[in-house]
Amino acid sequence: MEVRPPNPTADNSSIPQQHRHRHAPAAASLKQPAASPVSVDTASVSHRLQKELMSLMMSVGDLGVSAFPEGESIFTWIGTIEGGKETMYEGLSYKLSLRFPLDYPFKPPQVKFETMCFHPNVDQFGNICLDILQDKWSSAYDCRTILLSIQSLLGEPNPESPLNSYAAALWNNKEDYQKMVHKQYFSGEAFES
Repeated sequence: MEVRPPNPTADNSSIPQQHRHRHAPAAASLKQPAASPVSVDTASVSHRLQKELMSLMMSVGDLGVSAFPEGESIFTWIGTIEGGKETMYEGLSYKLSLRFPLDYPFKPPQVKFETMCFHPNVDQFGNICLDILQDKWSSAYDCRTILLSIQSLLGEPNPESPLNSYAAALWNNKEDYQKMVHKQYFSGEAFES
């Protein structure tokens, strides 16, 4: 391997702006190994997900959340959350699918309910309206954070930003709301408007 002294023109401040971008890819390709960046990213994401899995497995207890890879791929997980105590979801267990992108943790995973869930912020297809899964995502979050946030969302919905307007309208009528939660959970029926 040849070691070269630093290039005196490496300071891009003397290169006009339009030329800096044109030369960057060529220089980058000379320095990069033959392996594609995607495979390098995949390996680092895979390593991060394995660490998250170990951490999640070690922290099980009374949290009521768990997740494991589904099949052979570390990028596709099945998660479980238990309804929080003293919420209308207490005693219910929900399955979720988590699909991690190749640029995780810089982008959030796609998370959906697989178990029917009657909730203001969950639509009939299992999509979830939760800010940390969208514009408030941070690479500091992990699978455990996501599952705990969704578990918390069950008991504390945001009716002002509903995906299920019927559930949002019913939220203040606790008795009828709980009946719909149980009806949808035990029958597996999607709400029909």
